[in-house]
Amino acid sequence: MTTDAQSFEFQSDVQQVLRLVVHSLYSNKNIFLRELVSNASDACDKLRFEALKAPELYGDQPELRIDLSFDKDARTLTVADSGIGMSRQELIDNLGTIARSGTRQFLEALGEAQKADAQLIGQFGVGFYAAFIVADRVTVTSRRAGSDESFTWESSGDGRFTLAPASQAERGTTIVLHLKEGEDEFLDGWTLRSLVRTYSDHIGFPIRMPVEKDGQPTAEFEPVNQAAALWTRPKAEISDEEYQAFYKHVSHDFGDALAWSHNRVEGNQNFTSLLFIPARAPFDFGFERDARKGLKLYIKRVFIMDAAEDMLPNYLRFVRGVVDSDDLPLNVSREILQGSRQVEKLRSALTRRVLDLLEKTARDEPEKYADFWRAFGAVLKEGLAEDPSNSARIAKLLRFASTHSGERDTLVSLDDYLTRMKPGQETINYLSADGWNAVRHSPQLEGLAAHGVEVLLLHERIDEWAIGYLAEYEGRKLRNVAKGALGRAELGEGGAGTEQQEAIAKAAEGVVGKLAASLGERVSEVRVSQRLTDSPACLVMGEHDMGLHMQRLLKAAGHDVPAGKPALEINPAHPLLQRYDTETDPARRDDLGLLLFEQAQLAEGAALDDPAAFVRRMNALLLG
Repeated sequence: MTTDAQSFEFQSDVQQVLRLVVHSLYSNKNIFLRELVSNASDACDKLRFEALKAPELYGDQPELRIDLSFDKDARTLTVADSGIGMSRQELIDNLGTIARSGTRQFLEALGEAQKADAQLIGQFGVGFYAAFIVADRVTVTSRRAGSDESFTWESSGDGRFTLAPASQAERGTTIVLHLKEGEDEFLDGWTLRSLVRTYSDHIGFPIRMPVEKDGQPTAEFEPVNQAAALWTRPKAEISDEEYQAFYKHVSHDFGDALAWSHNRVEGNQNFTSLLFIPARAPFDFGFERDARKGLKLYIKRVFIMDAAEDMLPNYLRFVRGVVDSDDLPLNVSREILQGSRQVEKLRSALTRRVLDLLEKTARDEPEKYADFWRAFGAVLKEGLAEDPSNSARIAKLLRFASTHSGERDTLVSLDDYLTRMKPGQETINYLSADGWNAVRHSPQLEGLAAHGVEVLLLHERIDEWAIGYLAEYEGRKLRNVAKGALGRAELGEGGAGTEQQEAIAKAAEGVVGKLAASLGERVSEVRVSQRLTDSPACLVMGEHDMGLHMQRLLKAAGHDVPAGKPALEINPAHPLLQRYDTETDPARRDDLGLLLFEQAQLAEGAALDDPAAFVRRMNALLLG
């Protein structure tokens, strides 16, 4: 290094990344080449975009290419590109830090799972560091387009790196890997060509390697990939393996895509789209709703934006892929994208393509769709609120646990539910609660279960909010069975008739009156229930009131919630109600009435206002 070299320490998180990459991902060492070639391709894309406004950036190097070479004697492997290059500060920022909020979670997961989570590396923008899997020293020399200065970054992966001026004459970046002992396979031309064809054949720039004569590389270079953007080729000429390789390139996922859709649209709008549905959620997918990637945007085969979020609505943020439009202006910017009617039309068309793909997968490959739902179902539910124009299509894609199987992982669609509705039943019944056990053991289900009526079990936090935007499906109203009185519409022909209900209520007038007096302002009313068969009591909100579960969620988020008193529904045949009715001591009767109310609160998942008083009343009851 020159006397002008400066030494830097890596950010502390990066030191841990380097250690874990080397020791946790060694079994996947081939991926380092794909990551470096992908970075080089991105650099070429970025130069082509910037040169739209500043053609002089090309200088006397109009060709965009990626060169791969090796030196057996020096034991080095070199990846060089003629892309945008990096300035001194960009070398520090890009190679000395990891600008992702999820880095610490990434480290924790790798530390815990080791090789089981090897696929995580690409999800955190740390692909460059994979070079240290096979190299004990990495040298990066770069000259940014439009600049006369070049710099060399060098590190041995030991927590430090140096940065010094260099004398690189050509624009772009040259990465030299000084290979470790035992990595001689990457000094073989045939092996490198095979890796390029396997992982990077779809790259839209020529990847060149030296022509070999008598087993030795020469100074002449030749392309070793197709160098044609994969989405521009006819579908019939593209194999599944090529699609999967391209998916890994655009998503940095080490697994295969679940499904994809490749289409060319001509007419009022001309565009090509290649959209992928991942098979699993990235490790950091749920950390922050707004921290997401969009589609790669090209206009007339010119790269414009790496993450065009406006191409799809937020609830489809899991989709990866490319869109190449012939209609948008080449000088498009983020501001123009947000306000362009052309973009709105394109966004609408792409949304339909994704929903088409999901519908096809759900119809033809239900097991695959079940995997998708487990990974991204909660995100798709957001579309009920965000995209009213497509809510009917989104509703058809929804999946729920239900009392039909009682199993958390056995999911049903709304169409499945309709086929099992009881004669006379008019509503699609659901119940929401804060957790699986809370919803499946809710006393609200007892009467419905006794009549064989299926209920959808909503147990995720987003469920009650999302389902509030779906009033009906296929002409059937969706009904929260924890609200209002149940009747024939919910129970079907098995429900009790009006005369029978009135007779039961009249016989229980005494206990109802006493309970209403005991509870006072705590409840809106006390009434006999059609919901209960085994439990003594439950709480029920009014038909148009906010559900108790939603009230708790909003309060926890710091919102003011309109006050609403629940009704207490009772099962007069339960021994606790009979004991309450026959209790002669007014104080003990009031305590027993409060216990019935508090038990109903606990069954709903609510926190008690005075847990200590509840314990005292419960102890007194047990001892008395």
